[in-house]
Amino acid sequence: MIEIDGGVHSGSGTLLRYAAALATVTHEPLHMFRIRAKREKPGLRPQHLQAVRACSAMCAGRLEGDEVGSQEIFFWPGKELKGGAFRWDIGTAGSATMLAFALLPPALFSIAPCQVEITGGLFQDFAPTVFHMQRVLIPTIRKMGARVKMEMIRPGYVPLGQGQLRMSTNPLKRPLRALTRTTAGGLKQIYGTSLASHLREEKVSERMAERSRELLEKRGYEPRIEAVHDQSAVQKGAALLLWVETETGCLLGADRAGKRGRSSESIAEFAVRSLLEDVESGATVDRHLADQLILFAALADGLTEYVIPMVTDHIESNLWLVSKVLGVRPKLEGGHLSLEGIGLGPAVG
Repeated sequence: MIEIDGGVHSGSGTLLRYAAALATVTHEPLHMFRIRAKREKPGLRPQHLQAVRACSAMCAGRLEGDEVGSQEIFFWPGKELKGGAFRWDIGTAGSATMLAFALLPPALFSIAPCQVEITGGLFQDFAPTVFHMQRVLIPTIRKMGARVKMEMIRPGYVPLGQGQLRMSTNPLKRPLRALTRTTAGGLKQIYGTSLASHLREEKVSERMAERSRELLEKRGYEPRIEAVHDQSAVQKGAALLLWVETETGCLLGADRAGKRGRSSESIAEFAVRSLLEDVESGATVDRHLADQLILFAALADGLTEYVIPMVTDHIESNLWLVSKVLGVRPKLEGGHLSLEGIGLGPAVG
């Protein structure tokens, strides 16, 4: 049984989600204790509970300790990932995208196509937005051989949530390919999506786009930023993603969700500053993709290499986790991260 101390490094829910995903695809039993020990409210919150239950449902596994507030779980994965259609409702504004991320590996290693619909929060602080997953993460792992699509059915914001996304995958036919991203090259184009729900009169989407455009043009760039108005969300809200494509095919993004008291202009300023910091560092991934890719690199066949903009808690946590669970030995020298994956083969029906 894999024994994981959930209080080490970041001590966050990310460790639980990623450990559950890895246990599911390797069919190894998991015991995690001190879950989210470093958080203000330790233990499982609704979004973390749904993640481990969803992983268990996808493989017909068995769980103990799966209740809100629990700081210890036991998970015995089933031996087959059959695929199919699944729906989960987090029930709060908890991150639907984090749940989708945790389910990506089990979906890819299923024996049949998967379609997953999740209700919850799609845009919030401290979680990947659906835009970042659509424009940065998913196109990158497609280059590793993953066949996955994601669409936003309805935006969802804090505090009401009720956003919806749909993720569709096809089974892997061979192990994921390693990814080599050691040189960024010049920028081909900067893109942006500026979304506002029920805020047309306040011109929030236009203001975020215009301020982003103004700041980037001052730096010599000519961004293409789309302003989008939405009326389907259950509450007012806003979100901005800026992303770049480089000459060597690297994708880097930066996003920011709206929040009461957070102006449209400050949202744009944060996203622009974050994006340019990562781009100008010479990195080949952004600060979020840097830790997200670790999971896929560890499962891939061959040596994955890329350059990160900075070392974050999540990077340290994920490197420790894949080493603990999969036995890989990642190397991080300066900003250069290299990881020889285990070459996990596709499921056999």
